[in-house]
Amino acid sequence: MSAVAAVARSMARHVGWLAGLALSITLCGCALPRPTPVPMRVLKDLSNCAVRPTTLVLMLPGAYSPPDEFIREGFVAALRERGVAADVAIADAHLGYFDNGSVLRRLREDVVLPARAAGYRNIWMVGISLGGFAALAYAAHHGADIDGVLAIAPYPGTQALQREIIAAGGPMAWRRTAPPPTDAELDRAVWWWLGGSAPVRRPPLYLGHGGDDRFADGLRLMATTLPAGHARTVPGGHDWPPWRALWTEWLERGLLDTGCDPPGDRRP
Repeated sequence: MSAVAAVARSMARHVGWLAGLALSITLCGCALPRPTPVPMRVLKDLSNCAVRPTTLVLMLPGAYSPPDEFIREGFVAALRERGVAADVAIADAHLGYFDNGSVLRRLREDVVLPARAAGYRNIWMVGISLGGFAALAYAAHHGADIDGVLAIAPYPGTQALQREIIAAGGPMAWRRTAPPPTDAELDRAVWWWLGGSAPVRRPPLYLGHGGDDRFADGLRLMATTLPAGHARTVPGGHDWPPWRALWTEWLERGLLDTGCDPPGDRRP
């Protein structure tokens, strides 16, 4: 076992629900756990619209991805090419914040609430892998704070939890008999929310993944809780090519305002 794998497995033993995630991630070559500064580090990309946008797209990367990977992989460029009137914030919500149990608090106190105070009227969370799971967990706990979620290949919880849900007859049936989740059980909280919240009472949720994604079985189970047209599968595995395809398709839905005026002087 590599030193990195040993570290990750040790972390998983201290945070029970992370065990399944740690075993699902390809560990070789990953960086050692990063520091967890307060406030959380946020990379920003402001639009060049003549009028200040009132929409913020908050991107959440995977467990070992740095925030600027969204830029390198073309996510921000795809948004700008379509004239989306939105600013972008990419939060460094990495695995360390899950390990110390602070990820939702840091996202709320360091990013979402300050964005509201700054005047953003619409906040969409876009997360990939662990970031997609973070977006779902945030919506489950603080859904009134945000206006929508796009979860791309999110971690769907442990296989043991998925088997428990299937054995109960699906997410809605499971919720009727399962005990309420504790604050530390983020994966159970996500499924509790999905199984019990009517779509009209929660932020719009869109889900996408590659057909060969290692989380595909759990994600197909998640999709059963969504309205028609809110789940999408494309060819590929747990990697950037299908994630880029899903992002492009989602942008083409026109859910974000594309009324960004031609480049001009950025507002103060």
